[in-house]
Amino acid sequence: MRRIILMMSVSLDGYFERLDRDISWHLVDDELLRYLNGRFRTMSAFMSGRITHELMAGYWPAADQDPDLSAPMREFAGIWRGMPKFVFSRTLTQAGWNTTVIHDVVPEHIAELKARPGGDIALSGANLASAFMRQGLIDEFRILVHPVVLGKGRPLFEDPDISMSLRLMETRSFGNGVVLLHYSSGGA
Repeated sequence: MRRIILMMSVSLDGYFERLDRDISWHLVDDELLRYLNGRFRTMSAFMSGRITHELMAGYWPAADQDPDLSAPMREFAGIWRGMPKFVFSRTLTQAGWNTTVIHDVVPEHIAELKARPGGDIALSGANLASAFMRQGLIDEFRILVHPVVLGKGRPLFEDPDISMSLRLMETRSFGNGVVLLHYSSGGA
């Protein structure tokens, strides 16, 4: 059975974005992107909320046409374009780039998606992650902690009603100071 894997970047103080949605502080270099591409290549789909999907769709479809783009970024552009995507939105009726729009997080529907053959599913977006966490739908957490303190912003885990015990699976540090924390949920 496929697993739902939350893959998000956070600052050292736990924010995934500044209050103005700025994520320019993310330290994504070629080493980190090669690692991520290796993980994404084994997956079978991306799941995201509308805002995350629109940010991705606004850049990655034609990103590899930029002659200054690094080889790992070109590779990710191809992975993103080719990968099936599920976007959760109550306002969108359709989305391009191999994307299925889903209006609500329904556990039975997620179970059907997980039961399909193929690789794991990458989940991103803080609001969507909260909805999945409330219903116990995340199997693994792969959190990239960036060596940056923002002071304020939007926290990745902001739902006070969620409490989980996780099992550490892996840690890894990258040359740019980013640290991967890979946890499994109790049910995985």
